[in-house]
Amino acid sequence: MSSQNEPTEPFPTDYAIAQSTEMEPIWELVEPWGLGLDDLQYFGEYTAKVKHHAIERLREQSADREQNLVLVTGMTPTPKGEGKTVTTVGLGQTLNHIGKETMIAIREPSLGPVFGVKGGAAGGGKSQVLPMEDINLHFTGDLHALTAAHNLIAAMLDAKLSQGDELSIDVNNVAWPRAIDMNDRALRQTVVGLGGETGGTPREDRFLLTAASELMAVLCLASDLADLKARISRIIVAYTEDGEPVTVEDIEATGPATMLLRDAIKPNVVQTIEGTPAFVHGGPFANIAHGTNSLIADKTAFGMGDYLVTEAGFGSDLGAEKFMNVVCRMGEMAPNAVVLVASVRALKYHGLGQWPVDYDAIDDAGVDAVEAGFSNLDKHVRNLQLFGVPVVVSVNRFPEDTDAEVDAILNHCRDDLGVRAAESNVFAEGSEGGVDLAENVVSAVESGDEDEFTMLYDDEDSIKEKIQTVATEIYGADDVKYTGGALDDIERMNELGFEEYPIVMSKTFHSLSDDASKKGAPEGWELEISEIYPSAGAGFLVALTADALTMPGLPATPAAAAMDIDEDGEITGLF
Repeated sequence: MSSQNEPTEPFPTDYAIAQSTEMEPIWELVEPWGLGLDDLQYFGEYTAKVKHHAIERLREQSADREQNLVLVTGMTPTPKGEGKTVTTVGLGQTLNHIGKETMIAIREPSLGPVFGVKGGAAGGGKSQVLPMEDINLHFTGDLHALTAAHNLIAAMLDAKLSQGDELSIDVNNVAWPRAIDMNDRALRQTVVGLGGETGGTPREDRFLLTAASELMAVLCLASDLADLKARISRIIVAYTEDGEPVTVEDIEATGPATMLLRDAIKPNVVQTIEGTPAFVHGGPFANIAHGTNSLIADKTAFGMGDYLVTEAGFGSDLGAEKFMNVVCRMGEMAPNAVVLVASVRALKYHGLGQWPVDYDAIDDAGVDAVEAGFSNLDKHVRNLQLFGVPVVVSVNRFPEDTDAEVDAILNHCRDDLGVRAAESNVFAEGSEGGVDLAENVVSAVESGDEDEFTMLYDDEDSIKEKIQTVATEIYGADDVKYTGGALDDIERMNELGFEEYPIVMSKTFHSLSDDASKKGAPEGWELEISEIYPSAGAGFLVALTADALTMPGLPATPAAAAMDIDEDGEITGLF
């Protein structure tokens, strides 16, 4: 294990590191990986989308390549996050560094989190995807296209309501809200249609974050443009007065909505600090959707490298569970290894049982607090082992971490849990700081048997059985409690023919339980399900727990308050 010395001068900001990196034109970077000039749609010199014909060619080529899929997930994080994207990017770079042809696939940042708590979301330090400021701020416009398509559907639905409704839509049973790519708690509940006869039909409405839109899930699960169009047509936007579903196709919005997404479905390819190609595409949240980048990016990447490193949002109870039970089911693929990101900070967070978080107290705590937080890490390890996939714990090292703290985690993982574990310094050192981690990942991949991978439930299991399995096996609940109209929702889902759909749980990411204040691995509690509704286009059911928000709010001091730009266009504060 490398020793961590006190830095003699402040470590450069992510932006400073990014700006000092000499990037390679994207067409030159990807040419050795099988993409030619005519295969790309360019957004400047360093960003491109892969055209449909190239995607199909690479999918065909993937049959002739070794395919090793590595999923990066994490323990229950602090609000600042523990470095999953840093680890994903750094591990991809390092695998290339040790001679493994490796691609990276991550999600696109949403402006909500960028300006909220976490700041930039393109990795960090010497393990970033570039150009980081473009990726964080608008990028290729995918999220704006999704926002426009989502709100076009909403507008066409309201046009039906106010301009002669031959569908007999129940104005009190509209299921399609508005969307915006910004955290704004004032829009969680709204009233629309005010202003008299010209203002439409008055009714209650709400906004959700674009990343929480079903369109985002649809885009990330679609195999091609035709599949995208078919999935959009099936989205349920409302119900009639007789309780029958009204779809996007019924309101004649399928074509125009798909048209707005014709470029957004093409995966974006960029590069890392060290020149590893990376797909950055799609951004569904794992606490309110399925939490991974697009399947179309994954399938394209399989034709370009022997390894693909991708990530799932938040802790393994959310992102990884959905990756295994939903994404792998729909994408017909299986991970060869899982990297679980842990940090001294997160372990102290759980060991101290904090809520809300007190970072000063975390800094002051020692090894005892780290060890007290092992219950959360242990539960995540056990969860991942349920799927039959080798687990590697990556201890993402922060400058203030002591050797004693890091050693305590590594020894616990190796001696008590019996899993591979490695310190990761990819933030500060790039691939040079990730060799131990990469070698452990290669060992895990080579030791595993893809046939051992298993999902936790079958398609034929009932909706209640699927929810019960996730609640008890993954979250550690004793049982499930249904409130409000949740049981009626299940009956309705069965009547609509959705009983074989997989389940996406919409749950707080602050705890393994549905109570954000409960840290560690809570016991003796019941998971509360308040509502179940279909994402018919995506092909899954969403189960809302007691503490789930589809529209986050900004904190008292948002990350945006520390961001600025000068007269020369130089950005500060974006990490």
